[in-house]
Amino acid sequence: MTNIKNLHLSLDHNLLKQKLIDTPNSLIIQDLDGVCMGLVKDPLNRVIQWNYVQAVKKMNSHFFVLTNGEHIGKRGVNNIVEKSASSTQEVKEKGYYLPGLAGGGVQWQDCFGNVQHPGISDHELKFLANVPNIVKEKLTTFCKKKCSFFSSEEINQIINAVILDNFVSPTVNINTFYEKLTAHNAIYIQLQNEVKLLMDELLNQAEKEGLKDSFFVHYAPNLGRDDDGLEILRPATETDSGTTDFQFMVTGGIKEAGVLFLLNYYYYLHTGEYPLGKDFNVRKAPKTQEELLNLVVNNFDPQKMPFIMGVGDTVNSTVMEQNGKKIVRRGGSDRNFLQLIQNIGDKLNIDNAVVYIDSSGGEIKNRKPIKLGKNEGKTIVLEGPGDNEDHNEPLKLNVVFPQGHQQYCQFFTDVANSRKFD
Repeated sequence: MTNIKNLHLSLDHNLLKQKLIDTPNSLIIQDLDGVCMGLVKDPLNRVIQWNYVQAVKKMNSHFFVLTNGEHIGKRGVNNIVEKSASSTQEVKEKGYYLPGLAGGGVQWQDCFGNVQHPGISDHELKFLANVPNIVKEKLTTFCKKKCSFFSSEEINQIINAVILDNFVSPTVNINTFYEKLTAHNAIYIQLQNEVKLLMDELLNQAEKEGLKDSFFVHYAPNLGRDDDGLEILRPATETDSGTTDFQFMVTGGIKEAGVLFLLNYYYYLHTGEYPLGKDFNVRKAPKTQEELLNLVVNNFDPQKMPFIMGVGDTVNSTVMEQNGKKIVRRGGSDRNFLQLIQNIGDKLNIDNAVVYIDSSGGEIKNRKPIKLGKNEGKTIVLEGPGDNEDHNEPLKLNVVFPQGHQQYCQFFTDVANSRKFD
């Protein structure tokens, strides 16, 4: 069988499907929004198919989610799962909640909806609880000064839509503003800058309250990270909404660290031992790809390492001019966790798979679509989500799903229904 890791932008879904069906020791680590649900401006409008939820249950201990969103709260994924079922009681009693990590890795949940926040203090949770109120006050003031063409009722509706009062990752999602301000692009750009400044102010306030280094801001989409490891804002332009999600998150809540938490738990389920210890959490994980990889190499038995399939939809690339030179900025909230899964496969000679879902067909229009073409009558991918230099990217997207979450969900359901293993 062809090695999956040698593929690049492949449409050979059957090869990947057979690999998952035939491999008992396999692990799927998967993002949510844009992958198994369509992207929408308001998270309250998200929909997940019940047959997909049932398929997750069938995968048992071989599947975990890894998302920057959250399980709980009115905008959490648990509510969406409950709405897709015939009854909430069925979800709770039979364990149909999606197991895994949310909040970038600081919110853990099992399939019965039991939630924990390993490594987070009560002081930090109290500060996070105040963030939505502070944001609401600032946005209301901004709208009254700069958006006088909106009525008070419209302002309230917009602000209620853009503030996500998540438990461990309060978020400002300005997609609704982008839609409402299409004729006022300069105001939208100013709004983006104001939200960025507000996030900086919140970080400074946390430091004053004795919570230095407790939080960071996740920008989506972004331009990768700077030399200090901080994410770089993607500026809005006349034709691009740029960064639309500003997530105030707990330090350590990065997806690549979540991969180690999930691997540690997977080994426990299948071997009875925690290679990194029972109390390991993402806040105890190192920060760099190299250090994370070394932790895996030095602590996990390679003979018991599963075939890992990482699935995401947020991998972007922007070419910029700086001081007369062309600079390629590669970012995306799924990039680094997919990169780590690929690096683990390369280092331990495991045929890991990095899978990309094209979510450009959703309501959020800042995603670059996959470009398809024909070669000798066969459909091929002409261009992926990267840039013209993407053949030099360290991250190689092995298999892609150009028709988005619906195509992937059907694939996933087929795999779950065909596997014969526990």
